[in-house]
Amino acid sequence: MADHEVVKRILALALLVIVSACSSTSGPTVLSTRNVHPASNPNASIVVLEYTDLQCPSCRNAHETIVKPLLAQQGTRIRYEFRHFPLRSMHPQALGAAMAAECASDQGRFWDYVDLAFRKQRQMSAESLRAWAAELALEMPRFEECLASESKRELVLSEYQEGKKRGVYGTPTFFVNGDLVGEDTLEAIQDAIDAAAK
Repeated sequence: MADHEVVKRILALALLVIVSACSSTSGPTVLSTRNVHPASNPNASIVVLEYTDLQCPSCRNAHETIVKPLLAQQGTRIRYEFRHFPLRSMHPQALGAAMAAECASDQGRFWDYVDLAFRKQRQMSAESLRAWAAELALEMPRFEECLASESKRELVLSEYQEGKKRGVYGTPTFFVNGDLVGEDTLEAIQDAIDAAAK
């Protein structure tokens, strides 16, 4: 058999393995399966990116007073994206909560889990992370397997490192089209959106 035929067969076999792995719906997924927020426009040219920590009280406040109103008012105009930035030294449950949200994402419930985590943040514990999944009627054996495996840890920490490289030191931190928004207020973000639109 010619060398190029051997290479072709090896490549075809490798492709088959990759496709099989990607099409599996039973086990945990290493990459994030979350989509753009459903209240925002996936095709918008203006991207609002937030680095956040699910155990951070300021992030909970921003979720209610900035993110929700922003999506209600500007949702068709912006693409809202979410990145994890767990401040582990201050918030011991933040990493676990981020991984749990990503495990919920594998079942299409990332945004519901995030909303619930912020709403019930004061009760956050290792047990509550599982209770919230049950409250959302997730397939619990699949969720438990994902959480126990810590398969989302690398994803969450890579987003944290990405944030540090971009100059993120605390949460929440917002960017509009890659530019850091100086103040964490609805007005400042709306001003940045208007400037980006011009």
